[in-house]
Amino acid sequence: MPKTKQPKCDCKCTCGDKSKSEKKLKSKDKPKKPKKQKKRPLAETADKFICYQESVQAAEHEVEFFIRAYRDCYGKNPYSLREDFCGTFSVCCEWVKSDKRRTATGVDYCGKTLKWGKKNNLSKLREEQQTRIRLIEQDVRKRNRPQVDVLAAQNFSFWIFKTRAEVIEYFKVARSNLNAEGIMLMDMMGGGECFSEGHVDKRKIKKGKKGFSYHWTQVSYNPINHDAEFNISFKFADGSWMKEAFVYKWRFWSIPEVREMLVEAGFSNSIVYWDLEEDEDEDSIWEQSDVAPSDPSWICYIVAKK
Repeated sequence: MPKTKQPKCDCKCTCGDKSKSEKKLKSKDKPKKPKKQKKRPLAETADKFICYQESVQAAEHEVEFFIRAYRDCYGKNPYSLREDFCGTFSVCCEWVKSDKRRTATGVDYCGKTLKWGKKNNLSKLREEQQTRIRLIEQDVRKRNRPQVDVLAAQNFSFWIFKTRAEVIEYFKVARSNLNAEGIMLMDMMGGGECFSEGHVDKRKIKKGKKGFSYHWTQVSYNPINHDAEFNISFKFADGSWMKEAFVYKWRFWSIPEVREMLVEAGFSNSIVYWDLEEDEDEDSIWEQSDVAPSDPSWICYIVAKK
């Protein structure tokens, strides 16, 4: 029987060419290499509250100063703290860790920030330490019990009150939340750089591939009413930015104004603690002072006795 030729396909495909079609099938069956996923910028994965705590707060040193200031005023140790505008209340946590007899009350209007603090700060304490912290989500201009030995309003937070009437109202409430032998502490800043629009204070916070730096920007300042805007941004080692992570719109208050308002609110006396350490990289040396050098950028404490 004679062999017959296989008819050719009229189309231009390779269906009649077994070797070519097999080659194509084989090439299709080969597994494709997965594409490498691009790493997300550090700014997208970073937690702004962690960056803030590492850049701005030094809770252990704050607690040490609170104890020292109270001893200076009354010659004994304090045991109860109220942290107004407490945010993530890291100072409250450090306070209860410092002595098993110490209790702390944290007050803040932002429930989201308090929730973060519970998850990331409170949870790291021992169960017994957690029971000595009370958190209140409310306006700081409310009276609460029990009264405390030390009331702290840190990081220029009371500057959100832009009139004398508002500040004095707050100071009166703060005073009412203190024990008979109690002190109120607040920090202050000043100097020509604080009024220079566009001025940026930069500090390297963490080194290495996952490091970052802190940028404090003086955005605007109105010399007529002392309204000022500041913000905090973070720049990361990969070049990415978390811009305006925190924005502050305050009234810029001076030391004499605040001390006068404390008197009007009923406080018996106020003391200024000035940082004698000129090197920013070294630990602060806080000393009581009535005279201070002119400085382009300074920070101090005001301690008010009930």
